[in-house]
Amino acid sequence: MVTKSLDRKLAAIHADPHGCREFILADAKDADMAFGIGAPGMSPEAHSGEVRLRTLEEYRQQIRLNATQGLVDIMLMSASSNYQLTIRDRLFDGSHVTPAIRANDATDVHLARGSVYAQYPAQPHRSALLDHAMCGHVDCAPGERSLGADLGLYSVTFNNIPEQDFRTLERFHQFREEAERKGFRYFLEVFDPNVPGTIDPETVPHYLNDMIARMLAGVAGPGRPVFLKIVYHGPKALEELVSYDPHLVVGILGGSAGTTFDAFHLLAEARAHGAKVALYGRKINNAENQLAFIQFLRLIADGQIGAAEAVRAYHAVLDRLGIRPHRPLEDDLRPQATSMSYGGSSTSVVVPPASRPSSNGSARAGSAVPTPAAPTAGCDCGCGACEGERGEMSAAADRDSNSFPVLPGGLPDFSRMDVSQRLAYHRRRLGLGA
Repeated sequence: MVTKSLDRKLAAIHADPHGCREFILADAKDADMAFGIGAPGMSPEAHSGEVRLRTLEEYRQQIRLNATQGLVDIMLMSASSNYQLTIRDRLFDGSHVTPAIRANDATDVHLARGSVYAQYPAQPHRSALLDHAMCGHVDCAPGERSLGADLGLYSVTFNNIPEQDFRTLERFHQFREEAERKGFRYFLEVFDPNVPGTIDPETVPHYLNDMIARMLAGVAGPGRPVFLKIVYHGPKALEELVSYDPHLVVGILGGSAGTTFDAFHLLAEARAHGAKVALYGRKINNAENQLAFIQFLRLIADGQIGAAEAVRAYHAVLDRLGIRPHRPLEDDLRPQATSMSYGGSSTSVVVPPASRPSSNGSARAGSAVPTPAAPTAGCDCGCGACEGERGEMSAAADRDSNSFPVLPGGLPDFSRMDVSQRLAYHRRRLGLGA
Protein backbone atom coordinates (compact mmCIF):
# COMPACT_ATOMS: atom_id res chain seq x y z
CA MET A 1 0.00 0.00 0.00
CA VAL A 2 1.37 3.41 -0.97
CA THR A 3 2.28 5.68 1.94
CA LYS A 4 0.22 8.85 1.87
CA SER A 5 2.40 11.95 1.69
CA LEU A 6 0.14 13.65 4.26
CA ASP A 7 0.95 11.01 6.87
CA ARG A 8 4.67 11.14 6.15
CA LYS A 9 4.76 14.93 6.29
CA LEU A 10 2.74 15.16 9.51
CA ALA A 11 5.11 12.68 11.14
CA ALA A 12 8.11 14.73 10.01
CA ILE A 13 6.55 17.99 11.25
CA HIS A 14 5.81 16.55 14.70
CA ALA A 15 9.31 15.08 14.91
CA ASP A 16 10.83 18.53 14.33
CA PRO A 17 8.15 21.26 14.55
CA HIS A 18 10.57 24.17 14.25
CA GLY A 19 13.07 22.86 11.72
CA CYS A 20 10.94 20.73 9.41
CA ARG A 21 10.52 22.23 5.93
CA GLU A 22 7.73 19.94 4.76
CA PHE A 23 4.60 21.69 3.51
CA ILE A 24 1.16 20.22 2.89
CA LEU A 25 -0.94 21.39 -0.07
CA ALA A 26 -4.64 20.66 -0.50
CA ASP A 27 -6.93 21.20 -3.46
CA ALA A 28 -10.40 22.05 -2.15
CA LYS A 29 -12.96 20.71 -4.62
CA ASP A 30 -15.85 20.69 -2.15
CA ALA A 31 -17.58 23.84 -3.38
CA ASP A 32 -20.67 21.93 -4.56
CA MET A 33 -21.60 21.86 -0.87
CA ALA A 34 -21.66 25.67 -0.93
CA PHE A 35 -22.49 27.09 -4.35
CA GLY A 36 -24.45 24.23 -5.85
CA ILE A 37 -24.61 24.31 -9.65
CA GLY A 38 -22.17 27.22 -9.87
CA ALA A 39 -19.47 25.37 -7.91
CA PRO A 40 -17.54 23.96 -10.90
CA GLY A 41 -17.07 27.49 -12.24
CA MET A 42 -17.11 28.92 -15.74
CA SER A 43 -16.29 26.62 -18.59
CA PRO A 44 -13.22 27.65 -20.60
CA GLU A 45 -15.45 27.09 -23.64
CA ALA A 46 -17.67 30.03 -22.64
CA HIS A 47 -17.48 33.00 -25.00
CA SER A 48 -18.33 36.66 -24.66
CA GLY A 49 -22.04 37.05 -23.95
CA GLU A 50 -22.40 33.39 -22.93
CA VAL A 51 -22.77 31.91 -19.48
CA ARG A 52 -21.72 28.28 -19.62
CA LEU A 53 -20.89 26.65 -16.32
CA ARG A 54 -18.90 23.47 -16.08
CA THR A 55 -20.92 20.37 -15.30
CA LEU A 56 -20.44 18.22 -12.22
CA GLU A 57 -18.73 15.58 -14.35
CA GLU A 58 -16.32 18.19 -15.74
CA TYR A 59 -15.60 19.26 -12.16
CA ARG A 60 -14.85 15.66 -11.21
CA GLN A 61 -12.68 15.19 -14.28
CA GLN A 62 -10.55 18.10 -13.10
CA ILE A 63 -10.31 16.40 -9.71
CA ARG A 64 -9.00 13.31 -11.49
CA LEU A 65 -6.38 15.33 -13.36
CA ASN A 66 -5.24 17.29 -10.30
CA ALA A 67 -5.01 14.18 -8.14
CA THR A 68 -3.13 12.22 -10.81
CA GLN A 69 -0.68 15.09 -11.23
CA GLY A 70 0.54 14.18 -7.75
CA LEU A 71 1.65 17.59 -6.47
CA VAL A 72 -1.07 18.08 -3.84
CA ASP A 73 -1.22 16.02 -0.68
CA ILE A 74 -4.98 16.21 -0.05
CA MET A 75 -7.97 16.27 -2.36
CA LEU A 76 -10.97 17.68 -0.48
CA MET A 77 -14.35 16.75 -1.99
CA SER A 78 -18.03 16.58 -1.22
CA ALA A 79 -19.24 13.24 0.13
CA SER A 80 -20.96 12.55 -3.20
CA SER A 81 -17.78 13.15 -5.23
CA ASN A 82 -15.83 11.04 -2.76
CA TYR A 83 -18.33 8.20 -3.24
CA GLN A 84 -17.89 8.33 -7.00
CA LEU A 85 -14.15 8.90 -7.23
CA THR A 86 -12.71 7.24 -4.12
CA ILE A 87 -15.08 4.35 -3.49
CA ARG A 88 -16.40 3.48 -6.95
CA ASP A 89 -13.62 4.60 -9.30
CA ARG A 90 -10.77 3.81 -6.86
CA LEU A 91 -8.98 6.99 -7.95
CA PHE A 92 -6.72 7.12 -4.90
CA ASP A 93 -5.65 3.48 -4.86
CA GLY A 94 -1.89 3.46 -5.40
CA SER A 95 -1.76 7.25 -5.00
CA HIS A 96 0.06 9.19 -2.29
CA VAL A 97 -2.77 11.79 -2.36
CA THR A 98 -5.22 11.54 0.56
CA PRO A 99 -8.94 11.84 -0.23
CA ALA A 100 -10.99 13.90 2.22
CA ILE A 101 -14.59 15.09 2.51
CA ARG A 102 -16.29 18.21 3.81
CA ALA A 103 -17.71 16.65 6.95
CA ASN A 104 -20.10 19.48 7.82
CA ASP A 105 -21.69 22.40 6.03
CA ALA A 106 -22.80 25.12 8.43
CA THR A 107 -25.25 27.67 7.07
CA ASP A 108 -22.62 30.30 6.30
CA VAL A 109 -21.65 28.18 3.27
CA HIS A 110 -25.24 27.75 2.02
CA LEU A 111 -24.98 29.98 -1.03
CA ALA A 112 -27.84 29.14 -3.36
CA ARG A 113 -28.63 31.90 -5.83
CA GLY A 114 -30.90 34.43 -4.16
CA SER A 115 -30.30 32.99 -0.68
CA VAL A 116 -29.66 35.11 2.42
CA TYR A 117 -28.44 32.38 4.79
CA ALA A 118 -24.83 33.61 4.85
CA GLN A 119 -25.97 37.00 6.18
CA TYR A 120 -27.16 35.46 9.44
CA PRO A 121 -25.06 33.93 12.24
CA ALA A 122 -23.79 30.53 11.13
CA GLN A 123 -25.91 27.61 12.28
CA PRO A 124 -24.24 24.20 12.68
CA HIS A 125 -25.39 21.63 10.13
CA ARG A 126 -24.12 18.34 8.67
CA SER A 127 -25.25 16.82 5.37
CA ALA A 128 -22.54 14.16 5.16
CA LEU A 129 -22.52 10.86 7.05
CA LEU A 130 -19.12 9.60 8.17
CA ASP A 131 -20.04 6.05 7.20
CA HIS A 132 -20.87 7.20 3.68
CA ALA A 133 -17.43 8.79 3.47
CA MET A 134 -15.65 5.70 4.75
CA CYS A 135 -17.46 2.83 3.04
CA GLY A 136 -20.33 4.22 0.98
CA HIS A 137 -23.25 3.11 3.11
CA VAL A 138 -24.64 3.37 6.64
CA ASP A 139 -23.19 1.12 9.37
CA CYS A 140 -19.83 0.19 7.90
CA ALA A 141 -18.34 -3.09 9.00
CA PRO A 142 -14.91 -2.61 10.63
CA GLY A 143 -13.11 -3.99 7.60
CA GLU A 144 -14.93 -1.65 5.22
CA ARG A 145 -13.83 1.65 6.75
CA SER A 146 -10.69 1.81 4.63
CA LEU A 147 -12.64 1.68 1.35
CA GLY A 148 -13.24 5.43 1.21
CA ALA A 149 -11.99 8.55 2.98
CA ASP A 150 -11.04 8.55 6.66
CA LEU A 151 -10.29 12.29 6.71
CA GLY A 152 -12.66 15.24 6.70
CA LEU A 153 -12.88 18.99 7.10
CA TYR A 154 -14.97 20.18 10.04
CA SER A 155 -15.77 23.88 9.98
CA VAL A 156 -16.77 26.22 12.81
CA THR A 157 -17.68 29.90 12.74
CA PHE A 158 -17.66 31.94 15.94
CA ASN A 159 -19.60 35.21 15.98
CA ASN A 160 -19.14 36.21 19.66
CA ILE A 161 -22.85 35.51 20.15
CA PRO A 162 -23.07 33.16 23.15
CA GLU A 163 -26.13 31.08 22.23
CA GLN A 164 -24.91 30.59 18.66
CA ASP A 165 -21.33 29.80 19.60
CA PHE A 166 -22.36 27.37 22.35
CA ARG A 167 -24.49 25.46 19.85
CA THR A 168 -21.54 25.33 17.47
CA LEU A 169 -19.29 23.95 20.23
CA GLU A 170 -21.84 21.31 21.24
CA ARG A 171 -22.17 20.05 17.70
CA PHE A 172 -18.39 19.97 17.40
CA HIS A 173 -18.29 17.88 20.58
CA GLN A 174 -20.78 15.39 19.11
CA PHE A 175 -18.85 15.16 15.86
CA ARG A 176 -15.55 14.49 17.66
CA GLU A 177 -17.06 11.67 19.66
CA GLU A 178 -18.51 9.96 16.59
CA ALA A 179 -15.31 10.50 14.59
CA GLU A 180 -13.08 8.98 17.26
CA ARG A 181 -15.33 5.94 17.65
CA LYS A 182 -15.22 5.30 13.91
CA GLY A 183 -11.54 6.04 13.34
CA PHE A 184 -12.27 9.14 11.27
CA ARG A 185 -9.69 11.93 11.32
CA TYR A 186 -10.46 15.58 10.74
CA PHE A 187 -8.86 18.94 10.20
CA LEU A 188 -10.48 21.98 11.73
CA GLU A 189 -11.48 25.06 9.77
CA VAL A 190 -12.15 28.19 11.84
CA PHE A 191 -13.80 30.96 9.86
CA ASP A 192 -13.88 34.61 10.85
CA PRO A 193 -17.25 35.90 12.16
CA ASN A 194 -19.69 35.95 9.26
CA VAL A 195 -21.85 38.80 10.57
CA PRO A 196 -20.54 42.33 11.19
CA GLY A 197 -20.68 44.24 14.44
CA THR A 198 -20.24 41.40 16.93
CA ILE A 199 -16.57 42.11 17.67
CA ASP A 200 -14.01 44.80 16.92
CA PRO A 201 -12.32 43.82 13.61
CA GLU A 202 -8.92 44.64 15.09
CA THR A 203 -9.54 42.07 17.81
CA VAL A 204 -10.73 39.25 15.53
CA PRO A 205 -7.34 37.53 15.01
CA HIS A 206 -6.64 37.44 18.75
CA TYR A 207 -10.21 36.42 19.58
CA LEU A 208 -9.98 33.48 17.18
CA ASN A 209 -6.54 32.42 18.45
CA ASP A 210 -7.93 32.37 21.98
CA MET A 211 -11.06 30.50 20.91
CA ILE A 212 -8.96 27.86 19.14
CA ALA A 213 -6.64 27.39 22.11
CA ARG A 214 -9.56 27.36 24.56
CA MET A 215 -11.75 24.89 22.65
CA LEU A 216 -8.90 22.44 22.02
CA ALA A 217 -7.62 22.59 25.61
CA GLY A 218 -10.44 20.23 26.54
CA VAL A 219 -9.68 17.77 23.75
CA ALA A 220 -7.26 14.90 24.40
CA GLY A 221 -4.82 13.71 21.75
CA PRO A 222 -6.98 11.15 19.91
CA GLY A 223 -9.75 13.70 19.42
CA ARG A 224 -7.65 16.62 18.21
CA PRO A 225 -7.53 17.82 14.60
CA VAL A 226 -4.61 16.74 12.45
CA PHE A 227 -4.19 20.41 11.50
CA LEU A 228 -5.98 23.77 11.42
CA LYS A 229 -7.29 25.81 8.51
CA ILE A 230 -7.66 29.53 9.29
CA VAL A 231 -7.66 32.95 7.66
CA TYR A 232 -4.18 34.44 7.39
CA HIS A 233 -4.32 37.65 9.45
CA GLY A 234 -0.67 38.54 9.12
CA PRO A 235 2.62 37.47 10.69
CA LYS A 236 1.89 38.47 14.29
CA ALA A 237 -1.34 36.52 14.67
CA LEU A 238 0.00 33.46 12.85
CA GLU A 239 3.26 33.35 14.78
CA GLU A 240 1.37 33.76 18.07
CA LEU A 241 -0.69 30.64 17.35
CA VAL A 242 2.21 28.62 15.94
CA SER A 243 4.49 29.36 18.89
CA TYR A 244 1.75 28.64 21.46
CA ASP A 245 1.70 24.94 20.59
CA PRO A 246 4.25 23.74 18.01
CA HIS A 247 2.31 20.48 17.62
CA LEU A 248 -0.84 22.29 16.57
CA VAL A 249 -0.12 22.26 12.85
CA VAL A 250 -1.49 25.48 11.37
CA GLY A 251 -2.66 25.97 7.80
CA ILE A 252 -4.22 28.83 5.88
CA LEU A 253 -7.23 28.99 3.57
CA GLY A 254 -6.97 30.58 0.17
CA GLY A 255 -10.18 32.59 -0.04
CA SER A 256 -11.59 34.02 -3.26
CA ALA A 257 -9.64 34.05 -6.49
CA GLY A 258 -8.01 37.51 -6.64
CA THR A 259 -4.88 37.95 -8.74
CA THR A 260 -2.31 35.23 -9.28
CA PHE A 261 0.09 37.27 -7.16
CA ASP A 262 -2.44 37.21 -4.30
CA ALA A 263 -2.50 33.42 -4.37
CA PHE A 264 1.24 32.92 -4.65
CA HIS A 265 2.24 35.66 -2.19
CA LEU A 266 -0.26 34.48 0.41
CA LEU A 267 1.32 31.03 0.34
CA ALA A 268 4.87 32.39 0.52
CA GLU A 269 4.04 34.75 3.40
CA ALA A 270 2.17 32.17 5.46
CA ARG A 271 4.95 29.65 4.95
CA ALA A 272 7.57 32.19 6.05
CA HIS A 273 5.73 32.81 9.32
CA GLY A 274 5.09 29.24 10.40
CA ALA A 275 2.19 27.81 8.41
CA LYS A 276 2.68 24.19 7.34
CA VAL A 277 -0.48 23.74 5.27
CA ALA A 278 -2.39 25.64 2.58
CA LEU A 279 -5.82 24.75 1.19
CA TYR A 280 -6.73 26.50 -2.04
CA GLY A 281 -10.16 26.08 -3.56
CA ARG A 282 -11.42 28.98 -5.64
CA LYS A 283 -7.89 30.17 -6.37
CA ILE A 284 -7.13 26.84 -8.06
CA ASN A 285 -10.55 26.33 -9.58
CA ASN A 286 -10.59 29.76 -11.23
CA ALA A 287 -7.06 29.49 -12.60
CA GLU A 288 -6.57 29.61 -16.36
CA ASN A 289 -4.81 26.23 -16.17
CA GLN A 290 -5.15 24.37 -12.90
CA LEU A 291 -2.27 21.94 -13.43
CA ALA A 292 0.22 24.73 -14.15
CA PHE A 293 -1.13 26.79 -11.25
CA ILE A 294 -0.65 23.85 -8.85
CA GLN A 295 2.88 23.30 -10.13
CA PHE A 296 3.83 26.81 -9.07
CA LEU A 297 2.07 26.44 -5.71
CA ARG A 298 4.22 23.37 -5.12
CA LEU A 299 7.42 25.17 -6.10
CA ILE A 300 6.59 28.06 -3.75
CA ALA A 301 5.63 25.69 -0.93
CA ASP A 302 8.97 23.92 -1.29
CA GLY A 303 10.84 27.24 -1.21
CA GLN A 304 12.16 27.05 -4.75
CA ILE A 305 10.69 30.22 -6.23
CA GLY A 306 9.24 33.51 -5.00
CA ALA A 307 5.73 34.80 -5.63
CA ALA A 308 6.45 37.52 -8.22
CA GLU A 309 8.80 35.26 -10.15
CA ALA A 310 6.19 32.53 -10.11
CA VAL A 311 3.56 34.88 -11.56
CA ARG A 312 5.84 35.76 -14.45
CA ALA A 313 6.72 32.13 -15.08
CA TYR A 314 3.05 31.11 -14.89
CA HIS A 315 2.18 33.68 -17.54
CA ALA A 316 4.99 32.30 -19.70
CA VAL A 317 3.43 28.84 -19.42
CA LEU A 318 0.02 30.22 -20.40
CA ASP A 319 1.60 31.91 -23.39
CA ARG A 320 3.23 28.64 -24.48
CA LEU A 321 -0.13 26.90 -24.21
CA GLY A 322 -1.93 29.61 -26.15
CA ILE A 323 -4.20 30.38 -23.18
CA ARG A 324 -5.33 33.96 -22.72
CA PRO A 325 -4.78 35.04 -19.08
CA HIS A 326 -7.62 36.56 -17.10
CA ARG A 327 -5.65 39.79 -16.79
CA PRO A 328 -2.42 41.27 -18.20
CA LEU A 329 0.81 40.35 -16.42
CA GLU A 330 1.19 43.84 -14.93
CA ASP A 331 -2.27 43.62 -13.37
CA ASP A 332 -1.73 40.04 -12.24
CA LEU A 333 1.34 41.13 -10.29
CA ARG A 334 -0.71 43.55 -8.16
CA PRO A 335 -2.23 42.59 -4.80
CA GLN A 336 -5.93 43.14 -4.29
CA ALA A 337 -8.39 42.54 -1.47
CA THR A 338 -9.83 39.03 -1.54
CA SER A 339 -12.72 37.70 0.49
CA MET A 340 -11.78 35.01 2.97
CA SER A 341 -15.28 33.58 3.40
CA TYR A 342 -17.53 31.62 1.07
CA GLY A 343 -20.25 34.24 1.22
CA GLY A 344 -17.89 37.15 0.63
CA SER A 345 -19.40 39.12 3.53
CA SER A 346 -16.64 38.79 6.12
CA THR A 347 -12.95 39.57 6.30
CA SER A 348 -11.11 40.72 3.21
CA VAL A 349 -7.34 40.37 3.30
CA VAL A 350 -4.54 42.00 1.35
CA VAL A 351 -1.09 40.56 2.03
CA PRO A 352 1.43 43.39 1.51
CA PRO A 353 4.39 42.58 -0.75
CA ALA A 354 7.57 41.80 1.14
CA SER A 355 9.86 44.81 1.49
CA ARG A 356 13.03 42.77 1.18
CA PRO A 357 14.11 39.70 -0.78
CA SER A 358 12.98 36.40 0.69
CA SER A 359 15.60 34.23 2.32
CA ASN A 360 13.77 30.99 1.56
CA GLY A 361 15.74 30.14 -1.53
CA SER A 362 13.49 31.86 -4.06
CA ALA A 363 14.89 33.50 -7.17
CA ARG A 364 16.07 37.12 -6.97
CA ALA A 365 14.14 39.83 -8.77
CA GLY A 366 15.38 40.17 -12.32
CA SER A 367 17.00 36.74 -12.38
CA ALA A 368 16.08 34.05 -14.86
CA VAL A 369 12.93 32.24 -13.77
CA PRO A 370 12.49 28.51 -14.39
CA THR A 371 9.32 27.63 -16.26
CA PRO A 372 7.88 24.17 -15.59
CA ALA A 373 6.89 22.10 -18.57
CA ALA A 374 3.54 23.27 -19.91
CA PRO A 375 0.66 20.97 -18.97
CA THR A 376 -1.69 19.84 -21.67
CA ALA A 377 -5.44 19.47 -21.48
CA GLY A 378 -5.47 15.69 -21.59
CA CYS A 379 -2.35 14.88 -19.61
CA ASP A 380 -2.41 12.58 -16.62
CA CYS A 381 1.24 12.07 -15.78
CA GLY A 382 2.94 12.58 -12.45
CA CYS A 383 3.91 16.22 -12.90
CA GLY A 384 1.08 17.36 -15.12
CA ALA A 385 3.15 17.54 -18.28
CA CYS A 386 2.57 16.01 -21.69
CA GLU A 387 3.25 12.44 -22.74
CA GLY A 388 6.58 13.49 -24.20
CA GLU A 389 7.71 14.78 -20.83
CA ARG A 390 6.49 11.57 -19.22
CA GLY A 391 9.14 9.72 -21.21
CA GLU A 392 11.80 12.27 -20.28
CA MET A 393 10.86 11.99 -16.62
CA SER A 394 11.00 8.22 -16.74
CA ALA A 395 14.41 8.28 -18.39
CA ALA A 396 15.69 10.82 -15.86
CA ALA A 397 14.35 8.71 -13.03
CA ASP A 398 16.10 5.64 -14.39
CA ARG A 399 19.36 7.59 -14.59
CA ASP A 400 19.00 9.02 -11.10
CA SER A 401 17.22 6.22 -9.28
CA ASN A 402 19.83 6.28 -6.54
CA SER A 403 19.11 9.94 -5.70
CA PHE A 404 15.37 9.80 -5.11
CA PRO A 405 12.65 7.13 -4.75
CA VAL A 406 10.97 5.85 -7.89
CA LEU A 407 7.92 3.77 -8.73
CA PRO A 408 8.09 0.57 -10.78
CA GLY A 409 8.85 1.70 -14.31
CA GLY A 410 11.02 4.61 -13.21
CA LEU A 411 8.57 7.44 -12.53
CA PRO A 412 9.36 9.49 -9.40
CA ASP A 413 7.59 8.47 -6.19
CA PHE A 414 6.73 11.85 -4.65
CA SER A 415 5.11 10.18 -1.64
CA ARG A 416 8.51 8.98 -0.38
CA MET A 417 10.56 12.06 -1.25
CA ASP A 418 11.60 14.49 1.43
CA VAL A 419 11.88 18.23 0.74
CA SER A 420 15.51 18.06 -0.35
CA GLN A 421 14.83 15.24 -2.79
CA ARG A 422 11.82 17.02 -4.29
CA LEU A 423 13.82 20.24 -4.71
CA ALA A 424 16.69 18.33 -6.33
CA TYR A 425 14.29 16.51 -8.64
CA HIS A 426 12.51 19.67 -9.78
CA ARG A 427 15.77 21.59 -10.22
CA ARG A 428 17.06 18.76 -12.42
CA ARG A 429 13.79 18.62 -14.37
CA LEU A 430 13.83 22.39 -14.91
CA GLY A 431 17.44 22.39 -16.02
CA LEU A 432 18.83 24.22 -12.98
CA GLY A 433 21.43 21.64 -12.08
CA ALA A 434 21.76 19.67 -8.87
